[in-house]
Amino acid sequence: MATGKGANGPTKRDRREEAREHARLMREEARKRAQRRKWWLQGSIVFVVIAILAVVGLFVYNGVSASANVANPKNMVSNGILLTSTTKAVSTPAIAKGEPPTPTTQSNAAGKANITMYVDYQCPYCNQFETANATQIGQWLNGGIATVEIHPIAILDASSSGTKYSTRAANAAACVANYDPNKFYAVNSALFANQPAEGGTGLTDSKILSVLKGAGASSSAITKCVNNQTFKDWVSSATTRVLTKPLPNSTMAKLTGTPTVIVNGQQYTGSLSDANAFLQFVGSAVQAASSTSSPTPTPTPTPSK
Repeated sequence: MATGKGANGPTKRDRREEAREHARLMREEARKRAQRRKWWLQGSIVFVVIAILAVVGLFVYNGVSASANVANPKNMVSNGILLTSTTKAVSTPAIAKGEPPTPTTQSNAAGKANITMYVDYQCPYCNQFETANATQIGQWLNGGIATVEIHPIAILDASSSGTKYSTRAANAAACVANYDPNKFYAVNSALFANQPAEGGTGLTDSKILSVLKGAGASSSAITKCVNNQTFKDWVSSATTRVLTKPLPNSTMAKLTGTPTVIVNGQQYTGSLSDANAFLQFVGSAVQAASSTSSPTPTPTPTPSK
């Protein structure tokens, strides 16, 4: 009996047409697969680019947002407080949120000693320098032959058994700068006079407030500022900046330790406990930086106690 398309099966023409159709279908399927791969590859690239942009944008946003949300103390627009006497600070606005500090413009025309100090209130070497030189620096300030700019930072939090005393003390100093700036020099000395031993728990906030009060800085605003650590993030930001960026009014690429003391652009590297050595350095730095040929006021030494 005959079956299929003819008595003897598909004709030669039928087989040829069937082969052509099969080849066409395979080409069409291959084209579709290639198109799908192209779409998938393009989609993946777009997704990766979007993801990268999103991550970068998140970091930028978080960085700007964090910077913008930092509470900055008034009278520290340079990240330090500038003193023209032991009882007088230069008034400045706070650093605008999200903006960098504004370096102090120093003038050597009058033959003054522009003294800049970076200190950590847990640093025993800072305490040595303070003990040896605070009295004579105070005399230079009150005599009108020096200015002092103090930058409180926190690099020794690990030395206070988890209580982050360096940060809390620098925050307290910033609170005084913000609310009672003319007491800053006295507070700075008092914090060093009451410096806790390294490796301990540091002073409690209550004790810090007592130290501030003893130096003449006491108010409900300061108390709230200390207890709330209002300027804690500012302390962190100021510390990071000096550890990673050039120090203004100097040739130093970054801070390498405390105390760092700079006079008219020159870093003091002499004895921290020898007031006479610092006196000689200041006189030399003032003379070198003076832009006039007039006699340079020379600080007079004061025996350290």
